[in-house]
Amino acid sequence: MISDVERWPQWTASMIEVDRLDEGSLGAGSRARVRQPKLPVAVWQVTEIVPGRSFTWQAKGPGLLTIAGHEAEPLDAGRSRATLWIDQRGLLAGIAGLFWDKLTREYATTELEGLKQRSEGG
Repeated sequence: MISDVERWPQWTASMIEVDRLDEGSLGAGSRARVRQPKLPVAVWQVTEIVPGRSFTWQAKGPGLLTIAGHEAEPLDAGRSRATLWIDQRGLLAGIAGLFWDKLTREYATTELEGLKQRSEGG
């Protein structure tokens, strides 16, 4: 579910639309245009992937590089743990953090809650 990025808007309100810009399964170099409420449209490119386990992607903007990771860690009894992280770098990273830190945290929580509900069959 984590790597099926085009379906994210079905289970999280933090995404309006995710359009893959490449065909085939998600892999290193894959790109997607992401539209989120209250944020500029961004093109994300996968930089690293472990199929069925995790992927990292990044979006570049003027003075800002945003890197985000998504991981599903298997646990016991058919359960798993999802981890999301985000890192912003560049000349405008501090300013971006001031404007978007709270919103980013809210979106991460919304995504994790939606992922949990969807994976549990809700």
